[in-house]
Amino acid sequence: MKTIFTLVVFSILFVLTGCVQETKNIELPNDNAKAVLALDYRDFDQAATEMVQSLLSSGKLAKPEGGQYVLTTGVITNDTMQRIDTDLLTAKIEEDITNSGQVVMTSAIGGKDSNRDSMVNDLRDVRDSAKGEEFQQDTLPNKGTLIAPDLSLSGKIYQRNLSYDKKTQQVEYYFQLKITDLKSGLRFWQKEVLIGKRGSNKAVAW
Repeated sequence: MKTIFTLVVFSILFVLTGCVQETKNIELPNDNAKAVLALDYRDFDQAATEMVQSLLSSGKLAKPEGGQYVLTTGVITNDTMQRIDTDLLTAKIEEDITNSGQVVMTSAIGGKDSNRDSMVNDLRDVRDSAKGEEFQQDTLPNKGTLIAPDLSLSGKIYQRNLSYDKKTQQVEYYFQLKITDLKSGLRFWQKEVLIGKRGSNKAVAW
């Protein structure tokens, strides 16, 4: 009986061990993994890179009177079948255009909580409350010191599913971005990047 029990335990351990697959790190610059129908990091990187190159080379961020525009990120709508955090797209765009030196990003206002730093307003709330008396007054921000953005970055990620043939489906992802002058309402720049994929009808794109 003891021998049978031991064999059962070892059999279970063997099966469980066989089900555990090896985990590997992704070598980002040289990732040759197969494409997937859903959006992955390579798609976001491709879309963001194309958009940044288009924007920076357009000359639209050159302020006529000199200096730098102040840019905020507005609403980026996810109109796909996937639960996507649109920061996957905008974070790289914001990083690249900020590092270009052509614009300054503001954290005082934005379309999502992640685009704002809550401490900007929290510190002003402290200033205007009784707690503000506990701080050295010259270390608190004065009223009227925030700088309003000149431009807003907004857009949409749209998904379109098509039947390619009896065994294949085609999935199209449209990355659409635009920059608007907040004072005039005029659109400065816009860009659409299309990423298309084909795969088995049995595969899911979400």
